[in-house]
Parts: sequence; C-alpha cells; structure tokens
Amino acid sequence: MDIYFKSIAVCKEVESPENPGALERRVALVPREVGKLVELGCKVFVEQGAGEGIGISDDEYTSEGAVLQNHREIYQDKDLIIKFKGPSLESIEWMERGCTLFCMAHFASFPARAKMLEEKGIQVIAMENIVESPKKISDEILLSKTAMKHCLRQAARRIDSLNVHFLGHHSRMVGGIRRCANRHPRSVTIHPRDVNVNDINLEAGNNLVFFHSWWNQGSHNIPPAILDLKQREDCPILYDLREFEEENGAQAIKRYRETHPPFEFGLRRIQSLHETGQAGARYGLKLLKEVSALKKSASDVVVVVLGYGNVGMGAIDECYSAGVKRIHVLGRNHTMKGAIEHYLQDADLIINAAEQPRELRGINYLVTREHARSVIQDGSVVIDLIGGSASNRSAVENVVECTFLTDPHFEADGVYFSSLWGWPMMGFMEKTAHKYSAQILDVLIGDEKLISGTKEAGVAIRSAIECNPH
Repeated sequence: MDIYFKSIAVCKEVESPENPGALERRVALVPREVGKLVELGCKVFVEQGAGEGIGISDDEYTSEGAVLQNHREIYQDKDLIIKFKGPSLESIEWMERGCTLFCMAHFASFPARAKMLEEKGIQVIAMENIVESPKKISDEILLSKTAMKHCLRQAARRIDSLNVHFLGHHSRMVGGIRRCANRHPRSVTIHPRDVNVNDINLEAGNNLVFFHSWWNQGSHNIPPAILDLKQREDCPILYDLREFEEENGAQAIKRYRETHPPFEFGLRRIQSLHETGQAGARYGLKLLKEVSALKKSASDVVVVVLGYGNVGMGAIDECYSAGVKRIHVLGRNHTMKGAIEHYLQDADLIINAAEQPRELRGINYLVTREHARSVIQDGSVVIDLIGGSASNRSAVENVVECTFLTDPHFEADGVYFSSLWGWPMMGFMEKTAHKYSAQILDVLIGDEKLISGTKEAGVAIRSAIECNPH
C-alpha cells in the first residue's frame, strides 16, 4: 500500500469550542490501531496522556511503537493530524501550512474556527461527512423491510388510515419499522412483546399488528396478545415476521438485491449513531424520574420519537429495554404542523432524531416554542439528538445551542430540554472510543485508503474535504 501520510499525530482531547471543561476524554486511535499503522511503516506520534481519560496509559502506546510528544510538539511537522473533536483555536497556530487535519470538523456549527483553518491553509477532512460508498444494507434489515412491504400490500387498504402496532422490538424489526413509517400510515406504535391486549389502543380505522414468533423447545412461542386478538370480532390484520422468513426470506432477499442496485452513498463511516440514541433516551428517562416533578418510571412513560434512522433506532432500543410500554414513532407526515400536536400533548418524553437538510435549519422547527408553552405538559422532557448551534439550528426551536456535560439540561416554560454535544460521552465513553478507533483505522487503510492521500482516495473521502484540498 502506498503511504502518503507518513508522519501521523494522535492528539489528546482538550478544551475547545465543542468541549468546554475538556470533559470529552476519548482518543481517536487506541494502541491496537496505532500499532497497525506502525507496522505499515508510518511514524506515529501520540500526545502524552491522550488515552488516560479512558484508562489507556502512555506505555501502552509506546509498546506499539508510538513516539510520545507534548501538547505543542504534537501539532508540529506532521503530515496528518488525527483528533476526535475539532481543534482548540490555540493549536491551529501550531499546525504547519499544508498539513491535513482529520477530525469531527462541524464547519457549519463553528464558522469562526472553520475560517481560521482555511486561512492557515490546512486541509480539513471531516470525519462526520465520510459515508459508505456504496450503501450497505444487511440481510436482517432487508428481511423485515420486504416483509413489511408484503404485509402492507396484503392489507390492501389506504395506508393513511392504517394504525400499525409492533409487538416487541429487536434488530429484526428495524427494517419493518422504517419501511412502515416511510409509507406514512396513520400511526406507528411499539409495544412490549408481552403487552396486555387491553393496552393496545385499536383506534378507529384499520389496524395491523406486526410481530415475530419463534419455536422454543418444540413449542410455538406467540405473544399472548395475539391469541387474545384472534378471538375478537374486530380482529386486526395479524402478520408474523417468522412465517415470512421461513416461507419467503431467502428468495425475497435475493430478489431485492438483484432488482435494487445499491445507492452511491449510505451511512456515516465513522459514527456511534445507535449509542447516541441510547444515551439520549437514557438521560431523558433519568430526568423524568429524578428531576421532573412527574417522577415517572420508564414503565409509566409515554415516548414519542421523531425519526427512525440509526439515531432514532438507538433511542427506541433504549426505551424498549428500559421497560417503556408505548413508543410512538413519527415520520414526516406525523411531524407536520396540525398533526404533531396530537402526539406531543400526551407525551412524557419527546426525542428528536429527525435530521433536516441544512437549508431548513433555523427556518423549519418540528417542536416549537409554542408547543412548549401550550401543548407539551409541564414536567415533560425533550431530548434533541441532532443538535447544532446558533448558525446551524436544530429542529427543536428551544435549542439554540447544544448543551454540554458541564450543564446538560435547561428548563423553559415548564419543559426540560437537553441537546448534548457528544451524547455517547454519557455512559458510552470507553465503548465508543474503541468503536471510533476501529472505524478510523478502516478508513485509513481499508477501502477508502485515506493513508494513500486524498488524490488517490475515493469519492467518499473527496466529498468530506471541507477546505484547502491538496
């Protein structure tokens, strides 16, 4: 493999615009990944104490062949500077003109820093903008996605009058939830697998119940509510994912891949989106129980999740695991003015995982100040997982700037808001550090081959260059 970036710096996370109090303690590369770069012939320099925040000693880096340097030295005379968060303003002055900075750049949220980097002549590659090319979809996602497509077609009724109920939530359900929500049914609700049939609100209109049974020691394990629903005169449409898997699964996946060439771009390559959703939902439930006057435990909470991408699925997963019995999943039609109020007025925890195009940020708000004043009940919690800044606003109007670990939530009009910059720092610090490190190394030496330089890299890298392309 050709190596363009021969001299690499791995920097410690220090106080910066998005890291007040230096509470971000993760490191971009852990010793194992540093050792692999050294084996390739790279000279890797690591800032002293870079891994201490997640329990990694300097000796672990030197044992993998790294050279230790102090805070100022680490930024000087390097081809490639790797950092997790964006740099402090002070450190930009120490970088050599023409070097490359590889970090979570967030240019739209920190325009003043972006201008400094551009004027200094530093090539910046934004980790958050590197995506899969082509898009990858697992068989598991495809299976439930095609099952839901078959299910909705079988329902043979207007989708916009259909109330869809999922009994149980796990990885096999994800594709089905996304396919369903993307077709704009009247409602999408996730219930516990063992939900009592009386707790399923079979609203006026059409109802569909989607579930997954399995064989256990020779017996067919079906959710109890399904057996009760079959006895009702107004029995909804019942659809078992397991039956679809056994009868059509392999053929459906094969047919889908043959007829659907992958999109050019897919998921972020360097990300902990699921953990972001988990951390935000966990903190929201904590606020409801410990800070809000509602003092509600998870089993008594009604949750509304805006969006059903990877961040939203992480939030759904956490709420379901915590024992929440009713989770409403909102798609685009549900979040429109005149429709979203129906969900907000009954919600205890509102989680925004809806990403909006940049041109709509600061213009279109899904959860507004007026909602906080007159629709959302006092004591409720709004968790924003998308975040932003005054120049790059969230879809939650009350969130002007992201919050930080130093002061993670605020109250407005009786409602608690939190939009933490770096959600995985809250309970997922060490786990996500190792996850990011493996992903960063893969981008460097895997299919993208960033280590060979940006001229040789693919379109996924070139489109992530924010300024001063070499």
